[in-house]
Formats: sequence, structure tokens, C-alpha cells
Amino acid sequence: MFEIPEELVKLGIDRIEGFPVEGFVKGKGPKKPSILLIGEAPGEKEAIGGIPFIGRAGDELNKSLASIELTREDVYMTSAVRSRPYVWREKKARNGELIQRKYNRPPTQLEVVAHAPILDYELENIVPRIIVTLGNVGLQRLLGNDAKVSVLHGELLHRPVRHLKSLSSAEFIWSTESYLIIPTYHPASVFYRPSNRDFLEQDWFNIGNYLANRRY
Repeated sequence: MFEIPEELVKLGIDRIEGFPVEGFVKGKGPKKPSILLIGEAPGEKEAIGGIPFIGRAGDELNKSLASIELTREDVYMTSAVRSRPYVWREKKARNGELIQRKYNRPPTQLEVVAHAPILDYELENIVPRIIVTLGNVGLQRLLGNDAKVSVLHGELLHRPVRHLKSLSSAEFIWSTESYLIIPTYHPASVFYRPSNRDFLEQDWFNIGNYLANRRY
């Protein structure tokens, strides 16, 4: 199993201090996986358990992997941000009382920058057969804000990716190396847009077809 150095974990925790986030989830998987999966950020259960892609979204992802005869052990799971971004909102309890609770939210650009060194390290050291981005945040972390999953999902891309210019900078620059990437929707997207399931199933068929036809 591939392990992120503890000093890099500490750096990530220090760099995101002061933002409305909680927990820290390391990437998980082998150094030479079939797929490097790049998601958005941990949710509530991931932040508590310290394991990427668990809960309902994790169940959906497991189904997608199973559809191409893979398991979690075959892939490396990571995300653009490693701490759960949250926002406080009111919720009405069963007794009618309004209570405050934390809800997930998309990470901000500054939060993505804060944890960029960790994903940069993974991109430099993990050797997948292909990268699969899950949703717009992971896709745009690699290819810039003009990249849209609604346009690129299911396509095989061979492109340079963005990495942080320096630890003291918020600027991204392009890699000299190109990477093989297939973007798809985040597995949680089927919960709020059920029509995405058809896209997801076709995208994962394309991913499986690519892996089946590419030599190691």
C-alpha cells in the first residue's frame, strides 16, 4: 500500500488550518493501481472514519468498480481536498425545534490550493494505468476551471495536468508530462440527479473497455 509521508500530512493539516473544514483523510490504495480515482473532498462519514469513499457514495462507487470487475483493493482513492468542507445550516427537528448542524459543501479554490502539495506528490509517485476524476472539482484540479464533466465525461484524454507552482504560491502551472484521464460524474450525483446514472454506467463501461484493451 502506498503511504503519504507524515510530514506531508502535517503540512496539509497546517495549510488548511482556519478554514471551515474538519478531519483529514489520507489517500488509500496500491502504488501501481488499475485506476487513480480523484474525487472532491471527504464527507461526514469519511471525515469521521478516515477512509475515502464510504457511506452511500462509496456504495455507488463499489458498484461501478464491480461492473468492470474491480474492487477497492485494485484502485487508489484520493481527492482534491482531504478535509471535509462544511457549512452550518438550520434544520427542523422532529419536535419542530430548529437546530444547527453541519452540511457538506464544495471546497473553495483556496482549500484546493491548501492541499495541492499532497495530490501533486501522489501524481508524481503513483503509477496507475489510468486516472479517473469523479466530478468537476477533481477534474478542474487537474485540467483547469474550463474543464466540465458534463462535456468531457467518458472521453479518454491525454493531457498535462496542473500542479502548484510552489508552496508559497496559489498559482498552478502545467506539468511537462501528459497523463491518461477519463472524467466521470461523482457517484453521489445520482442521488440528486438520477438521470446521471445512465451517464455513469456508460462512462464506467468505457473505463473498463479501455483497461481491457490496454496492455500493462
